[in-house]
Formats: sequence, C-alpha cells, structure tokens
Amino acid sequence: MDKIYIYAAVSGIIALFFAFFLAKGISKQNAGNERMKEIAGYIEQGAMAFLKREYKYLTIFIVIVGAIIGIFLNVQTAIAFIIGAIFSILAGYFGMKVATSANVRTAEAAKTGQAPALKIAFSGGAVMGMCVVGLGVLGISILYIIFGGETSYLTGFGLGASSIALFARVGGGIYTKAADVGADLVGKVEAGIPEDDPRNPAVIADNVGDNVGDVAGMGADLFESYVGSIISAITLGSSMAVNMREKAIIFPMLLVSIGIIASILGTLVARNSKANNPQKALNSGTYIGGIIVIISTLILSKTMFGDFKAFFAVTSGLLVGMLIGKVTEIYTSADYKSVKTISNQSQTGPATTIISGLAVGMKSTVIPIILIVAGILVSFYAMGGNDVNINGLYGISLAAVGMLSITGLTVAVDAYGPIADNAGGIAEMAHLPSSVREITDKLDSVGNTTAAIGKGFAIGSAALTALALFASYAEAVKLQSINLLTPVTLVGVLFGGMLPFLFGALTMESVGKAANEMVEEVRRQFKEIDGIMEEKAKPDYARCVEISTAAALREMILPGVIAIVVPILVGILFGAEALGGLIGGAVVTGVLVAILMSNAGGAWDNAKKYIESGVYGGKGSFAHKAAVVGDTVGDPFKDTSGPSMNILIKLMTIVSLVFAPVILEYGGILLSLFK
Repeated sequence: MDKIYIYAAVSGIIALFFAFFLAKGISKQNAGNERMKEIAGYIEQGAMAFLKREYKYLTIFIVIVGAIIGIFLNVQTAIAFIIGAIFSILAGYFGMKVATSANVRTAEAAKTGQAPALKIAFSGGAVMGMCVVGLGVLGISILYIIFGGETSYLTGFGLGASSIALFARVGGGIYTKAADVGADLVGKVEAGIPEDDPRNPAVIADNVGDNVGDVAGMGADLFESYVGSIISAITLGSSMAVNMREKAIIFPMLLVSIGIIASILGTLVARNSKANNPQKALNSGTYIGGIIVIISTLILSKTMFGDFKAFFAVTSGLLVGMLIGKVTEIYTSADYKSVKTISNQSQTGPATTIISGLAVGMKSTVIPIILIVAGILVSFYAMGGNDVNINGLYGISLAAVGMLSITGLTVAVDAYGPIADNAGGIAEMAHLPSSVREITDKLDSVGNTTAAIGKGFAIGSAALTALALFASYAEAVKLQSINLLTPVTLVGVLFGGMLPFLFGALTMESVGKAANEMVEEVRRQFKEIDGIMEEKAKPDYARCVEISTAAALREMILPGVIAIVVPILVGILFGAEALGGLIGGAVVTGVLVAILMSNAGGAWDNAKKYIESGVYGGKGSFAHKAAVVGDTVGDPFKDTSGPSMNILIKLMTIVSLVFAPVILEYGGILLSLFK
C-alpha cells in the first residue's frame, strides 16, 4: 500500500514542478513601463505586508491549538495539524506571490491582444491550482507513510487546513471588501470618478484585496476542500470490511493522482486555446480534464473492485460539480436572463436592484440542492449502501473526491479572475490605451463568472465532504442514528442551523465597520489633500492599505474562534448526539446561505458590468449608480460571508471528528446534572 502513496507523492511533486515551470514562464514576460512597475510594486508590497502580519497571528494560533491536541489527544495528530496548517499557508503564499507578478504582465500583454493576456492570467491562476493539489496530495501521502498507515491521524492534517482556510478566507474577505466598498462608494458614486482611477486613495488597497482575498484566501479555501474530501474517503475506507479495506484506502489517492495529471493537461489546453471567447477557452480545459478523470475512473474501478460501482459514485460527484458550475454561470453571467433582469431593474433605483438580486440568489439555491441530493443518492446506492451502510457512505465520500478531482483546474480558472481584475486596475492607473482596458474588462467579467463557478464547486463539495466527515464522526462516537424527537438533539439542530446566520452577520458587520473607516479616510483625503482631483497631488495609498490590514486582522478572530470552540462545547455539554444535530443543522442552512450569497453577489457584480458595457445609459447613468450600490451590497456577500460558509460547516465537522475521543469521554456533562 505504501507504494501507491509514494506514487501519489510523486504526482504531487510533479504538480509543484509544473507550478514552478509556469511561474518561471510568467517572470520572463514584459512587465511594462516604469509607471506600471511602480503601481504593481505598491500592490505587491501591500499584499505581502498583510500576509506577513496575518501569518504572525496564525503562528500563535497554530502553536496553541497544536499543543492542546498534543496534550488531550496525541502527538501524531498534533504534528499532522501543524503540517496541514503550514501547507495551507504555503499554498496561499506561493499563489499570491505569482499573482502579483502576473497582473502587470497581463496588462502589458493586453496591448497585443486578448489571447496573450488570457494566457498569462490563466497561467498565474494555474500556479495556485497546482500548488493546492501538489501540497495537498504530498502532505497526505507523506503523513500516511510516516504514521505507518494509521488513518485516524490524518484528520489533524484536515483540521490544520480547515482552520487556516477559515482565517484566510474571512481575513482576506474583510480586507478586500472594505477596500472595494470604500473605493466604490466614495470614488464612483460620490466623486464620480471611474473604477481604478489613480486619484482614488483606496484604489491600491482595493487591488491588494483582490490578491489577499480572492487569491490567497480562495487558495486556502479550496486546499481545505480538497484535502478534506480525500481524508474523509480514506477514513471511511479504513472502516470498511477487511476484504475491501486496503483497496478503499488506496482508491482515492490513485484518483486524485490521475486528477493532477488531468489538470495539467487541461491547463495546457486552456492556456493555448485559440478561442475568441475567454469563457470557451477556460471551459475547454475543464471539460478535457473532466473527461480524462471519467475515463480513468472507469478503468480504475473495474481493475480494483471488479465492477463499476466506484465509477458511478465518482462520476456522479464530478458531473454534479460541473452542472452546479453551469447553473452558477446561468445565474451570474451577463449572457443570461437573471443578470439582465437585475440590470433592467436598476433603472428604477438601488432598492429594486437589491430586491431583484436577492430574488436571483434565493432562486439559485433550488437546482444546486436538487443536484447535490441526486449526487448523494446515486453515490450512496451505487456503492451498495442499501446492503452495507458504510459502503454507501464511502460512495458519498468518493463523490466529493470526484467533484474535486480536477481542483488544479478549478482553482486555476477561479484565480485567473483577480489577476485580470488587477491588470485592469493597473491599465487604468497607468493611463494605458482604452483598448487595453476593454480586453482586461472582458477577461475580468468572465473572471467574475468563473469565480462564481469555483465557489459553486466549493459549496457543492462542502455538502458532500461534510456528510462524509460526519459519517466518520458517527463511526468514531458509535452513533448509529439521530433521534429528532429527543429534545437535546433538537437543541443541537437549532444551534447548528443558527450558526451560519450568526457567522454571516459577524463577517458582514466586520466588512461594514472596516468599510466605514475606509469611506471616512477616502473622504478626508479628498477634502484635505489639495490637487488630488487634478492629479497634482498623490493620494496616501499606504494609509488605506493599513486601515484594511488592521481591520481584517482584528475582525477575523471572533468568527474563527466560534467555528472551532462551539462544536467542542456543545459536545462536552450536551453529548455526541447533540453535536451530531448541530452538524446536521449547520450543513443544511450553511449550504443554502452560501449559494444564495455567492450567486446574488456575482449577479449584482455582472449586472453593473453589463450596464458599463453601454446599456441603460452606460457608465455614470442613474441605472449605473443603482447597480454600483447593488454591487457594493453583493461584495461581502460573494467574497466574504458566502465563501466562508462552506469552510465553516467542514471545519465544525472535522473539529468534531478530531475531538471525538474527548467528547466520548466527557460528553454530556450538563445533562448529567439533570439526572
């Protein structure tokens, strides 16, 4: 079995070498004139300064939690936790380092056409994608070999990844949206200056935010999703019948190894595509990667298990992921009805813009939920869940792995968007020809849709992975069923159902507070620094960067602590079954709120861009100002609160799994007082 894990580790190393190859190729491209390099330097300095300060906070957290795990559980799980946290940090850091190099080169390449600009931007995103899958597979493989095949310790790796993902997503999301809201409300609405105008003091902070939130934060998010799905499959596989156990543990690692090769091939297809439509170019790579995984799984399933049960389970997950992505595109792309309806409603003001956007977000939950349900049922029964329950649960975990098997591509397509957005900002601030901004705007608009699709993948996989991890938790605490007629269980369900709303409120409030500081600062600079509007004086960009940095680091702590502490408290106070109810309630509401927020936010953003293309009066019109307000509301929806929900539900589930021995020993303290 160790041989297979060595092969898997090699595939992870191949992914990292491919990321290095792409990064070197990007660094060789022309970075433009001195003004472009200066602006790109500001963005990179701001992004790196934020990461360094964030990582100082997280180092303290890692040491404290690692010590707690080592004392109350075991040293092996503590080691796995620390490695998972470090690898998550590295994935975000490497991805963002290259993204801040690719943005200015994308802007320069846009002078010669759309295809060269797309190639650089997508290559930059692919570096993040390959780092995510490479480090994920390498980490799990090495730990499995070091711990002699003891799968229970791997949950620590997942907990480390999930913990960092939550802080990175929330902290990065607060940063980027505080800057974005401040820049839009004062710059575009009040001052009437264009987006990314160099006269706007918040413009550098806004572009920095694209990197720390939408690149580093998103990378940590999907790293956590990826390793969580693999670990859930391995831990459930280790609980299966003796004649199936070894194959069940090996299968997910072989599958993700194939997924890495498929992602590399898909990346090469997408970055070299001659399609005039960027969406088609990106889709071509995704479809190629998906087809390779499906064919390989067919062969692998027959070879290892002697039947096609695993193939149907994996394929159901992969197809559900792709279909959720397509549904997300339909609700968030300006090519379809929903976004055009919001744009039309903007003609009557901000209120109707917000109403129609919320309606789109709510409606967009229906089909993804039906697809997730279909994926659960197909994967459960395909693996024989009606005969042996654990086999069916293993099938669900394979569906999650299948959905995330081409994560290298999914992340590449997602991370390309912020790079294109930054390129547009640099083009505007450096006063490049309007043709350059037209190209970067087109790439950015597609990037908004691809980002929404990436979030759809992450949310769909969160539901499947959380369910698989919950099954592992039930096995660990010997929980056969959950009785909703038991008051204590119902208490857990209600608490769990409430937590995503509390979490969403806290993160939205945090963006609001930070944005308020940013708005006041931008207004102050416009008022007190003479000559900004005439470009005779330079705004104080550094002050705005500092406001976003301080606010993000301050505000990310409470939501993160709640996600980790509440499950343990509920388990200790009310017992294992109540904690099971908490997880169930959180998964239901968390998935729905995540879809609503992500899709409504993406739709508002592209409705604004659709108006900016010239319809309903174009830029500066009444409809445009209303759409900017809608987009401003949607910013924390789609980039802070919404994406954090899927991390929340998986983090609470894996915390419950890791601390299951503690809950078994001490659970139900409060209940014992009433007996």
